[in-house]
Amino acid sequence: MKFGDHLRKSLIRQYSFYYIAYDDLKNELEEGLKKNNDEWSQDLETSFLGLLEVELDKVYSFCKVKRGELVRRVRDVAKEVHNTVNLLDSNTPPTQIDFEILEEELSEIIADVHDLAKFARLNYTGFEKIIKKHDKKTNFILKPIFQVRLDAKPFFKENYDELVVKISQLYDIVRTSGRPIKGDSSAGGKQQNFVRQTTKYWVHPDNITELKLIILKHLPVLVFNTNKEFEKEDSSITSIYYDNEDLDLYYGRLRKDEGAEAHRLRWYGGMQSDTIFFERKTHREDWTGEKSVKARFAVKERYVNNFIAGKYTVEEAFRKMRKEGKKSIQEIENLEALATEIQYTMIKKKLRPMVRTFYNRTAFQLPGDARVRISLDTELSMIREDDFDGFNRTKGNWRRMDIGVDWPFKQLDDKDICRFPYAVLEVKLQTQLGQEPPEWVRELVGSHLVEPVPKFSKFIHGISTLFNDKVDMIPFWLPQMDVDIRKKPLPTNIIDITRPTREEEGDDEDDEDAALVEAMMDAPPGNNLDVEEGGGPSYGSINNNGTSTNLAVVRDSANASYYRRKIRESTNLLTKNYYKALYGLDHYLYGEQISKIPRGTIFDTQIQAPPGKTICVPVRVEPKVYFATERTFLSWASISIILGGVSTASLTYGTLTTMIASIGFFLTALCILVHSTIVYGRRVVNIRTKKAVDYEDKIGPPMVSGFLILSILFTFFCNYL
Repeated sequence: MKFGDHLRKSLIRQYSFYYIAYDDLKNELEEGLKKNNDEWSQDLETSFLGLLEVELDKVYSFCKVKRGELVRRVRDVAKEVHNTVNLLDSNTPPTQIDFEILEEELSEIIADVHDLAKFARLNYTGFEKIIKKHDKKTNFILKPIFQVRLDAKPFFKENYDELVVKISQLYDIVRTSGRPIKGDSSAGGKQQNFVRQTTKYWVHPDNITELKLIILKHLPVLVFNTNKEFEKEDSSITSIYYDNEDLDLYYGRLRKDEGAEAHRLRWYGGMQSDTIFFERKTHREDWTGEKSVKARFAVKERYVNNFIAGKYTVEEAFRKMRKEGKKSIQEIENLEALATEIQYTMIKKKLRPMVRTFYNRTAFQLPGDARVRISLDTELSMIREDDFDGFNRTKGNWRRMDIGVDWPFKQLDDKDICRFPYAVLEVKLQTQLGQEPPEWVRELVGSHLVEPVPKFSKFIHGISTLFNDKVDMIPFWLPQMDVDIRKKPLPTNIIDITRPTREEEGDDEDDEDAALVEAMMDAPPGNNLDVEEGGGPSYGSINNNGTSTNLAVVRDSANASYYRRKIRESTNLLTKNYYKALYGLDHYLYGEQISKIPRGTIFDTQIQAPPGKTICVPVRVEPKVYFATERTFLSWASISIILGGVSTASLTYGTLTTMIASIGFFLTALCILVHSTIVYGRRVVNIRTKKAVDYEDKIGPPMVSGFLILSILFTFFCNYL
């Protein structure tokens, strides 16, 4: 679809006069070239640049005014919410309707934030498209010049994190009728061991704000310090991953070896943070009965270098903790054991700083309740910390000090940084509680907003990208980084950003919708039931009338209306079930189902590794896999022994004809034994090396069947003669 058509279909009606005039700019470009015989003069360039400036000023001014309006509305609603909550213990407490009205106001603000973010992204794409078209058709290069103007009026760089946090706090209050869940909000320093089931997803920048707004309607943003105003730096998380020159930890984590470890030093906030966490992530295979776990302990920043070198002992690190007595002796001893193991590993394996990861995290979780925790990491960057190329980046320190949390780190060379193009969503569930994920979580992760990437690792991606010349094995997702992860909205999802509709305002509309649905049920095929013609509702979108729909449109066959009418008219249960069965069969054979693959679908399953690289796909290997392989080999061997016994008996006690026929059974037994031995040996090697290959035996069963048929026919032939 051309961008002009996409813009017209995607624009928000209330904002329609403030979008970039893409078609006008395009026509100006084409008409200017047409009038001057495909030559673009300086006067035309000046005129075109002036039109671009006018459009940029229009979009920027609207975004600025609209954001200011949203800030004022949030401030006003916050006053109303606090006033309402203060009346809870008074003689005239607020009713449930009062909180519902406040929730509606916040839902309106959430929808407006979503619309403004969508407006900004769409207009920025419009400017990119028209400048690209200009540079392609004329002999003037406008992109670098106009990028300066875009940076001077960065409407597309607006960060809504502060608004999201405030809206989340207010929404949590009104959703719980003024009594939000209380608990320990800290998700960092006070937790030591994490046992969670974690799934990871990529999120395209176009969907980040919408995703945040959807989640906050179900889970509040987790704020570590509620006594201070939110600042951008508060959401920063930085980690320094350690490894040795042979990249042992990288390959262990990439292959998912049993007991594979990752060592990192992490801090929260800016570079002035004084508390540094030593963390060790250990991978455990399921067959061991243990769960992968992350363990951590804290050290003051001034002691980190000496601790890594072994000059600052474990006893010194926990001496103050023992004196204060805030933790039990058992907890302190466990932390000391962990610190001893980490210090020993870092010294023995000669671990050194390799990669820094930086991102801003928005965490969603009920305070004190970690059953469901969702985190969204944006502005993810991986930065080199090594000195393999002869450049001493850390200068003997445990981390480099020439950068902080000043994303996008423009002072770094391109070879030193990898700016990840997507946000990373992590859904974490406490598996030990045996809790099923909520329905809205299942809807969210199954929507078009996210792209599942199992076992994605920031550490693995950073090493494989920044040290591409040193690694010969890469993760499976790396060759697919240039694939666009954006997908069309799914009509079957029910999770959405909706505007509240008042009952007295929507009675007529509800009647119209009901009539429309009823008419659609009996409509002939090929008109408004057609997905292509009707368009269908979309997940995560807001219609022009301010309401959201979610009808799953499926096109039936030509006989569907007939069978439905027969089902309605049938009074006999047997007849009704008969027509239901016919309707189901007709729909399966001739109806267009959602589960069927659309015509023209092309599957791109050929993923090729770059020259000299091997794609590593983690393969789970449990002890029972070896036993199953042995049992399969023994089964084949037993078949060979039986056929060999038949051949020997025929040779020993049979007639001359039978002795000749026994040759077929002997050759069959010999081929089975040789083939099964080769297959068993190959399978054991592949399992030990965790190769993701086809383990199916495509030759053995047909070979045995064929040889047995030939042997039996040969036997009958000999007896007949």
